[in-house]
Formats: sequence, C-alpha cells, structure tokens
Amino acid sequence: MVGVYGWSLKYWRGDVFGGVTAAIVALPLALAFGVASGAGPLAGLYGAIAVGFFAALFGGTPAQISGPTGPMTVVMAAVLTQFVGQHPQVGLSLAMTVVMLAGVLQMLFGLLRLGRYLTLVSLPVVSGFMSGIGIIIIILQLPGILGVAALSSPAAVWQALPSLLEQGQLASMGLAAATLALLYGWPKAWRLRLPAPLVALLLGSVLVAWWALPVATLPEVPSGLPHLQVPYWSWPLWGDMLQAALMLAVLGSLDSLLTSLVADQRSRHLHHSDRELLGQGVGNLVAGLLGGLPGAGATMRTVVNIDAGGRTPLSGMVHALVLLMLVLWFGQWVAYIPQPVLAAILLKVGVDIIDWPLLKRARQLPRMALAVMVSVAVLTVTTDLLIAVAVGVFITQALEMQAYARLQAASIRFSQGGEPHCPAWLDQSSWHALQGAQGRMVLLTLQGPLGFAAAKAVLGLLERLPTCERLVIDYSAVTFLDISTALAMEDVQLALQQQGVEVVWAGLGEEVQGLLMPLNRQGIRSYPDRQLALAEY
Repeated sequence: MVGVYGWSLKYWRGDVFGGVTAAIVALPLALAFGVASGAGPLAGLYGAIAVGFFAALFGGTPAQISGPTGPMTVVMAAVLTQFVGQHPQVGLSLAMTVVMLAGVLQMLFGLLRLGRYLTLVSLPVVSGFMSGIGIIIIILQLPGILGVAALSSPAAVWQALPSLLEQGQLASMGLAAATLALLYGWPKAWRLRLPAPLVALLLGSVLVAWWALPVATLPEVPSGLPHLQVPYWSWPLWGDMLQAALMLAVLGSLDSLLTSLVADQRSRHLHHSDRELLGQGVGNLVAGLLGGLPGAGATMRTVVNIDAGGRTPLSGMVHALVLLMLVLWFGQWVAYIPQPVLAAILLKVGVDIIDWPLLKRARQLPRMALAVMVSVAVLTVTTDLLIAVAVGVFITQALEMQAYARLQAASIRFSQGGEPHCPAWLDQSSWHALQGAQGRMVLLTLQGPLGFAAAKAVLGLLERLPTCERLVIDYSAVTFLDISTALAMEDVQLALQQQGVEVVWAGLGEEVQGLLMPLNRQGIRSYPDRQLALAEY
C-alpha cells in the first residue's frame, strides 16, 4: 500500500492554505526544537521537512502535520548527549543512525499491524509521561531565558540553578518575559491567521537587530541542500543504539497515533493506524539520512492545519515544501533570531504539554490512578524515559489483573442443592437434580474468560468444596481458558480423585475442549451439557 491515503483534489485550496499556515506555526518550533536538542536549528528544520513530507505522503492520517515534537526532542537530546559526548568523532553519525533505525522499527510496527496495540497504554501512564516531558522542556529552557550557557539535563539545570540565577542577564530575561506576555496575551481570534510564536519571533528579531540588545542569537543557517548522513554502526554500542531507537520508535508511534485520534475528531475522517506508522517510519528514516531531528504527528500543527481548511495529505506536503523554500533562500536571516525568544516559546510548549485538564480533576481520580500518573511523571523527569513508561505500564497491568481476578472469582459459583430456594444463576432442573443427590454431588459453574489471574481463585474455591462423591465442573459458559488455570485445576482434580471424589466435565466448548483433552491424564469423563452429567448420577 504505497501512495497517498485520503487524497482528493476537491480540497486543494484548503490544503494549500492549511499547509502554509501550518508551516508558519512550525517554523519557530522547528528552530527551537533543533536548538533544544543540541543538533542545531538546521536539524530541526530538516526534521520538519523530511518527516512532514514523507509522513504525509505515505501515512494514514490525511490531515496530519508531522515534525519534531517536544517529547521526541527530549529523547533526541539524550541520544545526542550520550553518543556525541562519549564519541565526539563519530557521535553525530551514531545518533543519526539511531534515528534511521527508529524509522525502520516504525515501518516494522506498521507491517506487523501493531498500530491498534500501541494506543492501549492507560491514560494515567500517558498523562504522567507527557506531563513529565513538559516539565523537562520547561527546566531545560531556564538557561536560555537567563542568557547563560545551556546545560544537558534537567538535573544539571536544577543543581546549578542558584549560580545560573546569579549570572542571569537582564536583557535576556526581559526579552523572554515580553515573549511570554505576547504568547499568552495574543487574542484567540488572531491565532489562526497570525500565530503568536511567529509574531514573537519576528518582533524579537527586529528588537535585537534595531536596538542591538546584548542577547545570544542563533548561528546562521547555511543555505542549500543538506549533506547525506551515512549510516554508522558500532557493534560494541549496538545495545545502546537499539534501546535508543526503540524508545524513539515507540514514543514517536504513540505520539503520532494519539494525534491521529485528535485529527479524526476534527476532520471527521478515520485514520489508518498501521499505515500511519509506516509513513512515520519512512519520514524518520529520511530525517536521519538528512541529519534532521526525528518527528511525530504534532497535535497543535495538525489542529491549525484542519482549522485552516487542510483535509488531505497535500496539506502536509505543502507545509514541508514551504519550510524547504525558507531553508534554501532565507537561511541567513536565522542569525537574527534571539535565543531567549525561542526559549520562551519552548517554555510555553512545555507548559501546554502538561496534562492540566486531568490534573484539575485530581481529587476526583482514584488514588491508584493518581499515584501512577505522579510516579510516571517523577520517573520521567528524574530517571530514564523508557523506565518511566515501563514502570507505569507494569503497575497499571498489575492493578488491572488484580481487578480482573476479583471479577473472575465472583463469576465462579458452586451449589450442593442445599439452598432453600433455587439460586438465580441456576436453572430449576439442575437444582432439583442436586437436591435429589442429597449432598453427595456438587455443581461447580465457571463463567466468562478464565485467564491466569483466575487460577488462584479457582484453586481457593476448589479447596473449600464441601464433602461430596461427585464434582461436576460446568464449562458451558466459559469463553476462554488459560493454560495456567487449566494446569492448576488439573492438580486439584487429581487430589480430589485420590480422595475418592469422581470429577466430571460438562459443556466443553470447542476451544476449551482442545486445551483440556490433551491434559486429561486422569481419565475424566466429559458430558455435552450439565443436565446430562447431573441426571446420570
């Protein structure tokens, strides 16, 4: 399935206008993300161009705008710090090879049809992770706002904060404060036609050039096409490279697919998850070859594009081509852009990434969900991003399995016919058959899917069974049986048989029968339904 998904010339005017508008919004963000990553503003621009064009061309979300994002930039900054810091001669080549490998992994995710599973991460984990990323972005912008040299990690900034405040430049802090005031005070009605970040970028550059303010500016971006990055593989570092690529691939895929859901709601057009992963993978592969930052679906730029009329992949390609023209012909003007303005723009991006809507409802959230969200956010800021997500997923899965086990235990019932009235879950004829056995027969009824979490519940119930001569285990309402539960029941059934209890099965479905029969070492008889098993005694 190669080609444009969702293409239609019917929307070409809206696509062109949406693409140009999205490019205007993307320009300052691409420059800022490039600087924040440590790769430079040109890397941010070429990342926006490569991922923006090829993700639109081959992706599965027609109106999505892709490019460098806050979470991807944070991870890429860590990748650059790790490889360039330890291997200065080949570090950049190693880092870009990681970006290419991440693109290949994303393409593999799409080919393996993993798109539907990547968005199954629970909301508290996603919320905590995104909030942690927002906090990281905010902390990393403090040196730029203060007008001092940038530091590589949030921990380094936090530890050096007292000395950074002492070295702070009034001109940089004043310009950053003015930028933030403009960003937050810009009228909502103007944001679509004239994005606030672009206005801040232009006004800040004019002020610095006109008044010769003593603030740091970006280096001049050389015009022309980029030099291709030849993939460089180091076998001693293959584990670190693969881990970094996997983190970029998973994060980029998750970020893109969540943005795709937003695009679906705004454009009334359902996306194709696996194809979107394929397109994002191609985009990141090309970004690595061009020396650009990795990217993903960008929520704000996508919403701007759709609101401006963008509906098909043409809008994403127009957005990338506009950025390419700016790089080829206007790169020298980048040297007038002040770093405090970009730092202020990124600080607002970090603030916006934090999941404020969920935090405002923290008192209404279950305590465990809130604990997971806070834990993931703290781990994201203080440790490794992959560890934070892994811990969050593990905790939520453990909590879900615990709740699932309780539900499964509640669905397991037994009757000996001694109740004064027929239980609601049991039919009259079965109850009369049990009464006729006068306590010598017990009916154990299992229901629903019985995964491995049900094994302990089933064992506990079987061990508490009243004394009887025959145990009828009714599987007629079981839709799935896990091997762990089947083997656990086998041990208990063997112990019951050794005590002289006859164990029989009833109502085996095709799937359950296919699992139990090969394990039937005890010669347990099976009946097509429980009525026959009860009546035969």
